Amino acid sequence: MLSKITSYALVGLEGVPVEVETDINKGMVSYELVGLPDAAVKESKERVFSAIRNSVLRFPVNKITVNLAPADIKKEGSQYDLPIAISLLAASGQLEADVNGVVMLGELALDGGLRPVSGILPILISAKSKGFKKFIVPCGNANEASYIEGIEVYALKNLKEAFAFLSGEPFQPVEVKSFEAAKRKTSYNCDLSLVRGQAVAKRALEIAVAGGHNILLSGPPGTGKTMLARCIPTIMPDMTFDEALEVTKILSVSGELGEEGIVSLRPFRTPHHTATTVSLCGGGNSKIKAGEISKAHRGVLFLDELPEYSRSALEALRQPLEDGKITVTRAGGAITFPADFILCASMNPCPCGNFGSKERNCTCTPAQIRRYRGKISGPLLDRIDLQVEVDAVKYEELAGVSVGESSAEVKKRVERARLIQRERFNGDDGVTVNADMGERQIKEYCKLSPECESILRAAFERLRLSARARARIIKVARTIADLDSSAEIRPNHILEASSYRNFDSTADL
Repeated sequence: MLSKITSYALVGLEGVPVEVETDINKGMVSYELVGLPDAAVKESKERVFSAIRNSVLRFPVNKITVNLAPADIKKEGSQYDLPIAISLLAASGQLEADVNGVVMLGELALDGGLRPVSGILPILISAKSKGFKKFIVPCGNANEASYIEGIEVYALKNLKEAFAFLSGEPFQPVEVKSFEAAKRKTSYNCDLSLVRGQAVAKRALEIAVAGGHNILLSGPPGTGKTMLARCIPTIMPDMTFDEALEVTKILSVSGELGEEGIVSLRPFRTPHHTATTVSLCGGGNSKIKAGEISKAHRGVLFLDELPEYSRSALEALRQPLEDGKITVTRAGGAITFPADFILCASMNPCPCGNFGSKERNCTCTPAQIRRYRGKISGPLLDRIDLQVEVDAVKYEELAGVSVGESSAEVKKRVERARLIQRERFNGDDGVTVNADMGERQIKEYCKLSPECESILRAAFERLRLSARARARIIKVARTIADLDSSAEIRPNHILEASSYRNFDSTADL
């Protein structure tokens, strides 16, 4: 007897339907699993056998062939346990039910319990787009599945419940939750008002977030660079539901999704400086996984002590910083992951950390400083729009009682500037913020007066900038103008934007 059950595989962030076909015939007792399964899928034979027996159901003693189609896609993970078990029960005549159109996912424990699996959200979204409306998932995946409208998701505890549900016993589908309610339950544990002094750095952060620009903070140890970086998500606009789904899909596939089931706060990823190129960009031997830059999608990637990262890891950032995505190619294929994030990097000005300090003497030679800064290539610096020197804070400011602007106040100005940009571009080639502008948009939306051109030319020649750096100064000036609610870029906007490029030149060292 033959039975067919629908399940799903993941290829990158996209779901692909998998047909679980089970044929039971007379002949020598055997149990074969085919269809390009990996080790985890092959081991499902034993899990399914024990789960069926311990659920007081009968495991067929015949010639059994289970095929996972299509055979040209490698099957990975444990989500096929449940559909294999159900297909065995249907093929053996124990389950008489119409299972067409029902997608099943779940790992089986030996006692028949259903354990959660990763990647449920992208699978549900992909399957919904293919017309599937009914799903069976483990109860541990209920929160993750509860934010998709227009489908019925049944979160079950074990194989017995799945058997009962398919036999006609009534179960309540998972209740659809509100994304806005999820956002109200979460909050950041830092605020710009807690940062003492650093007016220049705070202004730079506001500009960076308003226009989606990358930023580098350079200064002696203990000046608050890390604290400033951690405040960036607090002044970013709230995520939309679509953005939250994008981020949640990545973390779901990576197995890093929290109990809430959806990501409601902007990601803030802080990989250690010993991180490899693969851990940053993504990769793997058999299954290609997302790296830190993809997990930072729609949020912030913070690289502390930038020169301490390997050269290969830093250079790998260049392409995603330009394109907002990264394609990881391995022998098994190529997967494209989204990687639209704000890069925030921090570093000391020299190996000892005291170069330029008014309080401490620097013990480094000019050659050591050049070598230290030379670890960051020119092409990478070109892609960092704002390069800010963070000075030490005076004791009076640290001990003072005055409180600076809160993140909420700065966030309001950022949101106004972002609204101006959305209305300006209106979906032009997918551009939503100033940092995404190409050459055509720069010419159209960033016209400069002769005085502005003169100032920009002087900065270009003095700092020995590249064409890319010139374009990025114009983009930053456009953002500063938006924060001022100015339709035109003025000379003071160009001057301020140019002041954030002093790190480009090390000629004075």
